[in-house]
Amino acid sequence: MSNPSAPTQQNALQTGIVQLRDATEAIKVRIRNPAKLRNLELFLLILAWVIGGGAMVLVQLGALQRVDTFPLQLAAMLGLLTLALHITLRVVAREADAIILPVATALNGLGIAMIYRIDIADGFTGWDAASVRQMAWTAMALLVAIVAIVAVRNHRVLARYRYLAMAVAFILLVLPLIPGIGRTINGATVWISLGPLSFQPGELAKIALAIFFAGYLMTARDSLSVVGRKVLGIRFPRVRDLGPILIVWAMCMLVLVFQRDLGTSMLYFGLFLVMIYVATGRRSWMVIGLGLVAVGGVVAYFALGYVQRRIHAWIHAFDQSVYEAQGGSYQIVQGVFGMAHGGLLGTGLGLGRPDITPYANSDYIIPSLGEELGLAGIFAILGLYLVLVSRGMRIGFQGPDDFTKLLGVGLAFVIGLQVFIVVGGVTRLIPLTGLTTPFLAAGGSSLLANWLIVALLLRLSDSVRGRGIV
Repeated sequence: MSNPSAPTQQNALQTGIVQLRDATEAIKVRIRNPAKLRNLELFLLILAWVIGGGAMVLVQLGALQRVDTFPLQLAAMLGLLTLALHITLRVVAREADAIILPVATALNGLGIAMIYRIDIADGFTGWDAASVRQMAWTAMALLVAIVAIVAVRNHRVLARYRYLAMAVAFILLVLPLIPGIGRTINGATVWISLGPLSFQPGELAKIALAIFFAGYLMTARDSLSVVGRKVLGIRFPRVRDLGPILIVWAMCMLVLVFQRDLGTSMLYFGLFLVMIYVATGRRSWMVIGLGLVAVGGVVAYFALGYVQRRIHAWIHAFDQSVYEAQGGSYQIVQGVFGMAHGGLLGTGLGLGRPDITPYANSDYIIPSLGEELGLAGIFAILGLYLVLVSRGMRIGFQGPDDFTKLLGVGLAFVIGLQVFIVVGGVTRLIPLTGLTTPFLAAGGSSLLANWLIVALLLRLSDSVRGRGIV
């Protein structure tokens, strides 16, 4: 007689063989993939160096009709630092994302080239030039990123320090209000002075807040997402669960009132709103958040004169009285005219007049690039940002735990939201806020913060790939 259990045993044996084969193939892939990833990253990094260095050469040929080796030598030093970061990834984060570093390098290089272009127009070509300071800050930011990659071997450890991150964020926000070190520039009290250096601590505060929000929402998501009453098909949370969003809203309103910084308050509240939605999946939080934004906007408009001026300059930019008024729409209109002058393909690097617009190398670097690279160039730059943000979002959504998911999404979204606020402001889609364009605009604190975000995203991606998820 035949054994009835034989087919079952045979099927089980075949299943076991298939599983063993699949596991072996997975191990082989994981052994091969890190080297392929890093080789792909090196190839793309070389392209990023070509983009940045080529832009610098074209700027000199267009504006000076010659090539000066001094800025190119400094740019080559930055290339060596990005290569050092790449080598660090080969050693301590072999499975990190291969796209993020080259994209950030290309954006940073384009920004330095345009800042150098403005320096030429303003007559600054020595060590006192803004482009040289930008290179120095970039070098410091890359060193910080390398240290972060080496020091943070397991990003989940950051969840233990969520309340410390909250305290650090609060201290960073308060620092500009302390007499003696706080500085007010263009009406916004968001700077501190440390000797000859000026720093914007709010840029680092956004990272601390992302860590705190990720750690807090990881533990509180059940109470924020399950309990509540349904109204018109939408489940709203209990009143006692509204505390976190009300506290963050109040903090953003305090930033708006005391620091007179509309952009930063929008950035912080938008960050928390998206992270709480990702954590809970409840549309009610978006409804409540947008309602609070509307209430805060109305109160700020009637209570704060500078908010009224920003709104009037946005809506009535081309009115003669608004255009000529102190703090009016002159900057907005000049930026719009500059982008219009660039047209589809631009005037060419070094051949436009972006320096006519105030703060052309910082707040208005997007119109400066738009004039000389045209609409096509702006679309290419926005495409780089889209790739950077989408890679960060992908890392977050494929994270194996809630903290990884929330932190990855939060860090990627804060870059995307900042780009939207800046580009929306200079194109009159929304009121102008004064935020810096990540990696492009002149500003050391912004570079430090955004390269630190890149380092954290690379560490997260290495952890996700290390678990065989992507």
